[in-house]
Amino acid sequence: MSKTHTKNIGGIIMWLIFGGIAIVATFLNLYLYKAGKNYHLAMAIGLSFTALTLAASYSMVSDWVNAEDWSALLDVVPTMSIAFWVLTLISILLNITPTFLELKNKKQMS
Repeated sequence: MSKTHTKNIGGIIMWLIFGGIAIVATFLNLYLYKAGKNYHLAMAIGLSFTALTLAASYSMVSDWVNAEDWSALLDVVPTMSIAFWVLTLISILLNITPTFLELKNKKQMS
């Protein structure tokens, strides 16, 4: 197995781990809000791991550039770019929804 292939596998694994943690933390954030518990740490973790997912994917693409793996870049990057924009926006909206709902509820009470 080549050194470049090992780096690509590592990048994919980090991307999957960070993305999975971001998804779990986001749903934990929403659950904690619904349960009336403090959700702020889960929100911070969800947003942080969303950022780490993007950084891991950028590193993976950088490895492809260094390896001059142009076919991987041409096949994956255009679709990845759109998917990351959409998924990042969804993550941000889902993670800040409890904060907006909390503010809305406070305004209605006063």
